[in-house]
Amino acid sequence: MNSKPRLSFWQIFNMNVGFLGIQYSFGLQQTAINPIFLYLGAPEDMLPILNIAGPVTGLIVQPIIGAMSDKTWSSRWGRRKPYFLIGALLGSLCLFVFPHSPLLWFAVGLLWILDVGNNMAMEPYRAFVGDKLPEKQLSLGYQMQSLFVGAGILLANGSIVLFQYWFGGESVEEAGVIPQWLYYSFYIGAFLSLTTILYSVFKTPEIPPSEKELEEINNIKGLSLGRRMSKPFLEISEAIKDMPKFMWKIGAVYLFQWYALFIYWQFTTPLFKLTFGYSTSEAASQAAKMSLTYNTVTMIVALALVPLTLRFGGKKVYALSLVGTAIALFAIPYITDPTMVLVPMVLFGIGWAAMMGIPYTMVSKIVPQDRRGVYMGILNMMIVIPMFIQTLTFGPIYKYVLGDNAINAMLFAGVFFVIAGLLAFRLNVKMAQD
Repeated sequence: MNSKPRLSFWQIFNMNVGFLGIQYSFGLQQTAINPIFLYLGAPEDMLPILNIAGPVTGLIVQPIIGAMSDKTWSSRWGRRKPYFLIGALLGSLCLFVFPHSPLLWFAVGLLWILDVGNNMAMEPYRAFVGDKLPEKQLSLGYQMQSLFVGAGILLANGSIVLFQYWFGGESVEEAGVIPQWLYYSFYIGAFLSLTTILYSVFKTPEIPPSEKELEEINNIKGLSLGRRMSKPFLEISEAIKDMPKFMWKIGAVYLFQWYALFIYWQFTTPLFKLTFGYSTSEAASQAAKMSLTYNTVTMIVALALVPLTLRFGGKKVYALSLVGTAIALFAIPYITDPTMVLVPMVLFGIGWAAMMGIPYTMVSKIVPQDRRGVYMGILNMMIVIPMFIQTLTFGPIYKYVLGDNAINAMLFAGVFFVIAGLLAFRLNVKMAQD
């Protein structure tokens, strides 16, 4: 694995197609899950704690799967592919069942299983791209993933808007009932989750491990069951102990960035119920249009960020994109026109494209190749830890400090993005080999 061939644009495209299905599923989580909780009777201040599945499963699943995939090899299935195949299958089944949730506790339980599947699929996929590409193509590889992040979430939210327009009509909301027009988006997600992963699996062969890596993998297979089960945890603890200082700095940025993003996703629907006087369905549709807009921008600018990061450095592009996202969140609560409120999503979309690509490019360049899976898992731990903190802390903050007011919640998120942007300016460019 010392010398990696340069891949064509379409080879890089094909290897990332599976990210479309994974991100369609995450798009539904961002936009449709919280409205479903509201339909099933959840109070607004309970939304953060009901979303705790994502942080907890991400914290547990991603680093463990990353460490396991580092030490896996099958001549038929490869190193990373078995994990994101199983994850995609699990996610597909959950998406099919989700809109049929009869009660709130059932939907919350399904979210836990769905998150396990999505995290199991996504983490090895990040390492998969790093495994395949030479260093000079890493930026293109991860920004291509960013493009598919935008495309997947764009399709998810576009389907919600479209199906509500076609089948929603003027129907009055019924307490405890999920509107039938919402079912179809989940059915499409169940299909895409599996088929796009299969496309990339069959289109992209993995690079076999070196003789040294293969010897280590075979040695692990010879260990007792107990030692084999403990091996990923030892790998994670050793990787954290040896972790580059740069990753600790990224962790500080992520603390504020992802806390703020979770607020945005949870409280966009309540915000539009307040500022526009919408029903839950109308507010959820407006939130979907917001997501539709910023993910369209993400698709457009994702690859354009590649030459910008090469010229100006990832640190500057990343930091400025976070500040731009903050400006968008400060503006949204004070715009009273449902069409004009889409304008700040241009800044949000640029920020989302940078968030989904630039940090992964930086980290992939500085971590050891034979530990890329576990370090990508740790990087994703840095995403879910802020989310976990948010789910535990923001409910009381929202209720007792922000006055149960979704406008204040959005402004709070904007302040956190400003802090994240300032911290991003501290990232050592040379350390990330920009």
